[in-house]
Amino acid sequence: MEELSRRRVLELGGALGAVGAFAFAAPAQARPWRWSPAGSIPGTGNGADPRTVWDPEADQLVASLLDRGDVPRVNELLRTWTRNGQPLPGGLPADLRDFMERARQLPDWADPAKLGAAVRFNEKRGLYLGVLYGFASGMMSTVIPKEALAVYYSKGGANMKRRISKTAKLGYDIGTRNAYLPDGEMAVTAVKTRLVHAAVRHLLPQSPHWEHAAPEDVPISQHDMMVTWHSLPTTVMRTLKAWKVPIAADESEGFLHSWQISAHMLGIEDQYIPATWDLAESQAVEVLDPILAPTPEGIKLADILLDLGAGLDFTLLTRPILGALTRFMLGDEIADWLGIPREPVWGTLLDVAWGPFVAVREGLLPLPLAPEAYWTFDELLRQFVLLYMSELRPISIEIPEFNNPNYR
Repeated sequence: MEELSRRRVLELGGALGAVGAFAFAAPAQARPWRWSPAGSIPGTGNGADPRTVWDPEADQLVASLLDRGDVPRVNELLRTWTRNGQPLPGGLPADLRDFMERARQLPDWADPAKLGAAVRFNEKRGLYLGVLYGFASGMMSTVIPKEALAVYYSKGGANMKRRISKTAKLGYDIGTRNAYLPDGEMAVTAVKTRLVHAAVRHLLPQSPHWEHAAPEDVPISQHDMMVTWHSLPTTVMRTLKAWKVPIAADESEGFLHSWQISAHMLGIEDQYIPATWDLAESQAVEVLDPILAPTPEGIKLADILLDLGAGLDFTLLTRPILGALTRFMLGDEIADWLGIPREPVWGTLLDVAWGPFVAVREGLLPLPLAPEAYWTFDELLRQFVLLYMSELRPISIEIPEFNNPNYR
């Protein structure tokens, strides 16, 4: 074990050295903001560069909560608020209650029929979504430089298993049959996450570690949130197309719609939310693709994530399998950035077997009981992952009061 640990340190050190050389040679740069609000859901907007826009209402509110010392009491009260239609807990500060009552409402453009189509999509493709949210979107976050910095230096970076469990909850909640219905949880998860983002914006600028590493004064701008958004639904749809998964047009549109609503409820202005998949793709080319790059913080986070299955050597969460899945989902370049070694056995198995597996699974979908059977099996897998990540405890999204006190 001692030799293995020493080898991991050497591997990680070599990867970090490679990052330094890469970053010096070709720093990632976002392109100037050119995307027109004409392509957004409302089809109009002031066109402000989203790198200069944050979430002013939430930011001022949460900064006040932190300064007043109200956050511990608020977190305790909000642990009991879990369902979309559930009344807010008594005892919340009046300004927070007013904000949350507004923030929990679906936008007026929410379409129940499209959300119904999203349910049909999720029932059929839940397994793909779980894998992609984890090993495409989740691991991609470590090569989104600003996101990696914000996670690493904020409270979430101190306990990545707990942090990733909260991210997994968002991916799980949006994929449930009742995601936005009164007995669902997605609106609750989105509003709580919005409050967390506001707290991070207030706290991170106070961290001398983050101040010396970050390229901006205030993190998690509207631009940053859209980059992260594209790492989820846009990346998923790109990959499903690459796998040649046949998707009905109404279900594809419904899946997009469920994520458009999530963007709105996370505090993203409607003028930045793409109206169609084609427009989402055009925006992703502008904001996501050009900025992917390794950072020392991102490599450390990836290393932590690949060890989340430590101690479970007989499950599908071992480091070699997680590494092989990451390389398969994100490609050789990103895997090499993160110092993930090639896995001859698992990598070859994925390369050879995944395509036929998808073809067989899709071929059986027309059978009468297949969608329900897929949903049941996929739900068991999702519940297992959530239970493991949360260490059998309820997943509670709470407003942080401090930054990461521990750095690896």
